This record gives sequence, structure tokens and C-alpha cells, in this order.
Amino acid sequence: MKNTSTTPPESAATAENSPNANDPRSLLPYLDAQVFRALGDETRLAVLARLAVTPGSQTVTDIASCCGVHLSGVSRHLRQLHDAGLVSAEKSGREVRYRLRCNELATMLRDLADAVERCAAVCATMDDPATCCGPEQEKKA
Repeated sequence: MKNTSTTPPESAATAENSPNANDPRSLLPYLDAQVFRALGDETRLAVLARLAVTPGSQTVTDIASCCGVHLSGVSRHLRQLHDAGLVSAEKSGREVRYRLRCNELATMLRDLADAVERCAAVCATMDDPATCCGPEQEKKA
């Protein structure tokens, strides 16, 4: 890493700037494939759980004790979590320390839950709910 502190890419939590974000049927701005891929692995979930329950930041060695994976494997998992914006990384001397971006993760999940509730409310009033909230609605908007 070049910087001592890195920032993740823009996530779905900032989707209110998307063109269709005000359409209650639009879920696509809240569905970040990179985040869901990162969350779709048991080892990465164990890493996130470890970071969530441990105060402060952790090194790869600290984190590796949670999941029985070699250090290089944990490093690869942390890179995916970082690239998805779920953890922050800060270089401290020769070590990189990782921390869960708890507020950002919670905001992203809340925003998604809110969008799903808005979508469900709109879809419940439609004659053909099969086309609600999906790509067909995105094309029509």
C-alpha cells in the first residue's frame, strides 16, 4: 500500500446520488455485487466477526487465529473485504492493521433494508408485482 491510510471505493451507501435512487422500486443502486461477493464467504465472515468483537485494529496474524487459514489466505480475504469497503487498512511500521468499518457497513445494510421495504410497499399496490423492483423497472425509469 502506498498510503498509510486507505479509503475504500464508493459503496451503495452513497446511492442517493444515483439517477433512479428516488424511485422506491429501484433496488439496483443498493445492491453492490462486490460487497455481496465479499460477504459470501464463510472465512471472510469469520474475519469480519473477529474484527467486530475485537477493540481496535488487528494485524493479519491477530486475525488468522479466528479461522484456521494460513496468513497468506487471511491476507487475500482481507484484501477482498478492503476492496469492498468493509474494512480499513492502516500501515503501522512493517505491519498493516485492519479495522471493521462498522458504521459504513451498518449504513449500507440499513439503506438496503429501507429500499427493500419501500419497494415492497410499492409492489404490493401494483397489478403485476412480478415486474416490480427489477431490471424492467430500471429500463422504464
